[in-house]
Amino acid sequence: MSFRPLLLIPALVLASCNTVYYAAWEKLGWEKRDLLVSAVKSARSEQKEAGEEFQDALTQLQKLTGYRGGNLESAYNKFKGEYEDCEAQATKVRSEIREVDQVARDLFREWEREIRQYENASLAADSRSKLADTRSRFEQLSASLHAAESSMDPVLRQFRDQVLYLKHNLNAAAIGSLRGKADMIQGDIQRLLAQMNRSIAEADRFIQTMK
Repeated sequence: MSFRPLLLIPALVLASCNTVYYAAWEKLGWEKRDLLVSAVKSARSEQKEAGEEFQDALTQLQKLTGYRGGNLESAYNKFKGEYEDCEAQATKVRSEIREVDQVARDLFREWEREIRQYENASLAADSRSKLADTRSRFEQLSASLHAAESSMDPVLRQFRDQVLYLKHNLNAAAIGSLRGKADMIQGDIQRLLAQMNRSIAEADRFIQTMK
């Protein structure tokens, strides 16, 4: 199935009544394992979108600080709009990562509980080994996701500072004083994109192992 299942039932249901949420999906043939893969795919997609949004905001800042005439307010509004898009996309990324973590915790708890129900010791041991392996791989993924999430914050803070400063000092002299800032922010964005690419690659590997 190619659609994203986690969009079909409000997230509030997951937070307030996990049992009902998962039972509803099980009736449709979606186990927690499937839901985890779907959540990871969604987090991966939102990270890709975030990378594009941050790059677009940097481009607008570079245009603004390279101001050589024209409608200064229009240039500022474009940069401000890109910054706001970054904030909104960062919120989506954080939400997706929280969802990935929640579904993974629920999956592993269920898996541990069901291992205790085995009568056959050999099957139980094999399942326990697979659980340990899956949990280890997920921990690598989770660490990468959270590192990418954290790497957004320094860039957002710098963008926010530029927006606030220019809001009250929108003139050629103020623009001139910010020249060079875009180059500094570019370094942070390059680190952000590198971390996101690592996280996306880790997500790809995790998804492959869950097939």
